[in-house]
Amino acid sequence: MAQTEILMPKMGESVIEATIIKWTKNEGDKVKADETLLEIATDKVDSEIPAPSDGILIKKLCKEGDVIPVGKAIAIISTGDTATAAPIPAPAVESKKHTPIAVQTSAPEVAHTTKEAAEPVTRFSNSGKFYSPLVRSIAQKEGISVNELEAIQGSGKAGRVTKNDMLTYLPSRQSNGNIEIAKPSPVIETSTSVIKEAPSKLMAVGANDEIIEMDRMRKLIADHMVMSKRVSPHVTSYVEADVTNIVLWREKIKKDFEKKEGEKLTFTPIFIEATVKALKDYPMVNVSIDGTRIIRHKDIHIGMAVALPSGNLIVPVIKYADRNSLLGITKQVNDLAGLARINKLMPDDTQGGTFTITNVGTFGNIMGTPIINQPQAAILATGIIKKKPVVIESPQGDMIAIRSMMYLSLSYDHRVVDGALGGSFLKKIADYLEAFDIKRNTW
Repeated sequence: MAQTEILMPKMGESVIEATIIKWTKNEGDKVKADETLLEIATDKVDSEIPAPSDGILIKKLCKEGDVIPVGKAIAIISTGDTATAAPIPAPAVESKKHTPIAVQTSAPEVAHTTKEAAEPVTRFSNSGKFYSPLVRSIAQKEGISVNELEAIQGSGKAGRVTKNDMLTYLPSRQSNGNIEIAKPSPVIETSTSVIKEAPSKLMAVGANDEIIEMDRMRKLIADHMVMSKRVSPHVTSYVEADVTNIVLWREKIKKDFEKKEGEKLTFTPIFIEATVKALKDYPMVNVSIDGTRIIRHKDIHIGMAVALPSGNLIVPVIKYADRNSLLGITKQVNDLAGLARINKLMPDDTQGGTFTITNVGTFGNIMGTPIINQPQAAILATGIIKKKPVVIESPQGDMIAIRSMMYLSLSYDHRVVDGALGGSFLKKIADYLEAFDIKRNTW
């Protein structure tokens, strides 16, 4: 019987450790290759560690809540056809004071009977949900269709369906084929990572109210947002831009672009391209603050806010955006957005941003007042593009025309960016967008 050590994987140049969030297997459990053993987290990204081969988990070398350096052994599994292990009592759950701990209450074991096999469930559904090998196996055995599986509310990270969710759901399936979704098993968290600025006096909880505990990512976002507002005096400027040429150009070339390059062209890369040009013109916006020192960054790394299926937000970074063509920016935007939505970003993908863009127009908003992503000095919000009547000035006189218009809003840190600089920089972005060449044939 061979034994294999599972090591904390390297997840990027800037990451030296990770926190154990949750063990999905107990000592003595059989595991299959690529089946999730445990969930880990860095400051911004959650990940799963799979089993490298079939075997039995014979020893956990760390507990939930432990912070483990990269390269250190975290578990031992036995491999081979003759691998066996004696039952091992489950360890008592200990309350950690320094990090959140999730305690998952297990659903009762359910006796399964083989049913007519359903259509195969793939690892990733059309909606982007991830299903582990074990969940796919249970679905296949119990005759659960892909559509029925999609309707199950998952209690795992980003709404992922777990084994316990499946075991909780199976008894509630109605014989007439209708879906009755069971509530996921409760998760109890203990943490001293609280938002200190939150008021201590709470509203009374009514009989019809629901209490929802923040998940780990939401707590990190909340802490980061409160810290940013506390640290930086925020000022927001607004400008309206005529982006008719961009809308017409994109509509004209988007099919050829996708056919030739294999990438969908959205407005986001075009906004990033214009922002990069403006940052080159106003380099004192591409800065960070370290105490009383201003760090001016020579390279431009653009953070791009992405909404996750869980409702949380993450900001992957387009590295060296100033060295990339529109095509290069497009590839990075599409790749990072896709990885973010299936929770496959690496920690390095969210590090090193020098300026951030958030597209509130995606949600139909005309403008927003974004919060600065510390330690950066500014963040741009792009609103929805809408057609509206606009007065056009010409040598022949004024006229009214239908144009595609949008609002841009810039929040900036008034410690280092004053109104003249912030307003001029924002106007320069609008100028680049309005001057877009509708005859452009390169990207």
